[in-house]
Amino acid sequence: MAAAMAWLRRGACGPARRCGLAAGRSYSGGSAYPSVSLTCPLPGVPKAVFAAAESRERFETRVTVLENGLRVASQNKFGQFCTVGILVNSGSRHEAKYLSGISHFLEKLAFSSTAQFGSKDEILLTLEKHGGICDCQASRDTIMYAVSADARGLDTVVNLLADVTLQPRLSDEEIEMTRMAIRFELEDLNMRPDPEPLLTEMIHAAAFRDNTVGLNRFCPVENTDKINRDVLHSYLSSYYTPDRMVLAGVGIEHEHLVECARKYLLGVQPVWGSGQGRAVDRSVAQYTGGIIKVEKDMSDVSLGPTPIPELTHIMIGLESCSFLEDDFIPFAVLNMMMGGGGSFSAGGPGKGMFTRLYLNVLNRHHWMYNATSYHHSYEDTGLLCIHASADPKQVREMVEIITREFILMAGAVGEVELERAKTQLKSMLMMNLESRPVIFEDVGRQVLATSTRKLPHELCALISQVKPSDIKRVVTKMLHKKPAVAALGDLTDLPSYEHIQAALSSKDGRLPRLYRLFR
Repeated sequence: MAAAMAWLRRGACGPARRCGLAAGRSYSGGSAYPSVSLTCPLPGVPKAVFAAAESRERFETRVTVLENGLRVASQNKFGQFCTVGILVNSGSRHEAKYLSGISHFLEKLAFSSTAQFGSKDEILLTLEKHGGICDCQASRDTIMYAVSADARGLDTVVNLLADVTLQPRLSDEEIEMTRMAIRFELEDLNMRPDPEPLLTEMIHAAAFRDNTVGLNRFCPVENTDKINRDVLHSYLSSYYTPDRMVLAGVGIEHEHLVECARKYLLGVQPVWGSGQGRAVDRSVAQYTGGIIKVEKDMSDVSLGPTPIPELTHIMIGLESCSFLEDDFIPFAVLNMMMGGGGSFSAGGPGKGMFTRLYLNVLNRHHWMYNATSYHHSYEDTGLLCIHASADPKQVREMVEIITREFILMAGAVGEVELERAKTQLKSMLMMNLESRPVIFEDVGRQVLATSTRKLPHELCALISQVKPSDIKRVVTKMLHKKPAVAALGDLTDLPSYEHIQAALSSKDGRLPRLYRLFR
């Protein structure tokens, strides 16, 4: 061995004529180039330490449960900045025993004055020292307080999050400003050209009438004056408890996050006291199906040099499944396979131009302005729906086209289109998870629901396993349910709910024929 090493040394690091750069060459001043080998370590230079792929365990989501039931979850990610936040198992679905709109109020009141911080400006200035920004989002089942800032300011960030969540002042002035902001938002919601948020509310209300995820996510106008500090404290005492919270962080060390959680979130007395509020609403979503119609003049929604034409919007949905069920992945692939979008698209790879709603609907029916598939999934139910819009005179034909697409879902699934949908879903998943805030939300939501997290490579493996028979199975089961229908605009030619239901129960998805002497 020693002889071999000596031979290698002589062979690799021999005279300059072998591997040096100085053979017969010199500087312009006449002095010769030094003899330097490209394959031997340079004298006096420290040995290089090369980066190596670390074990996968280092990048798995770590979860610690504190003594009070609070879960602390973290995910490693390289970079100077981190995203940290508190997610609460609370939202509009839990407001059955309370005034509707409390979650909407809490979202708007977030990051206002607290026990430690006198105003929102003071909070923003504190975050500014660490290059931070903050945000709060309330959905049907989760309220999320999040901060992105320099990782070196983690202690300050967790302290601030704890104060915002458990010690808000909720002053009369702040509540009054929130009332004004909500009234303006509700007015804007009814005036904006894009009715998708309004239709999403309507389809949920039709599908889950007066229960859980069917409850209104936005505060009704009549409740804005009724919600005050006492009402908010009553709700907070029931739902803002440590066992219903997750402190999630991305881009920080797990031990440091747990240390901060113990310091600021363990044994803290909330501003509403420790008394028990009303019993937590643990109702399971009950799918009812049904129709909600809103007659509305859409002719002047968007005025200007190139106004949007008057359109009638229809959304038809059927119950799918919970994100905790095995069928969630086939439904996600099905949603991607249906795809769709607006009648105008810049095209290009990944834009969904080969999805069914483009090929079968928008490419064949030039008068349709939109056909898009959506999949909403919750811990106990789900909803797969298609939104379509067209001229009011062609509503009946538009509805029939959509019902036929639902029936065709249960038909043959091409191997090419299935592989394309699976590849597109995996691509979208991985590209979204490049973003630190998206990873944070994914970690927080999964840990809140299941106390663990499926990693991207596990989800990709599950997506790859979906077969045409899985798509057919979940669609067949879905088509046995009553439809949920939301309709907005001029609804003169809208088919009856019974006719839509009959079309979705037929073999070809066609509406029953109408025989009229005059049209």
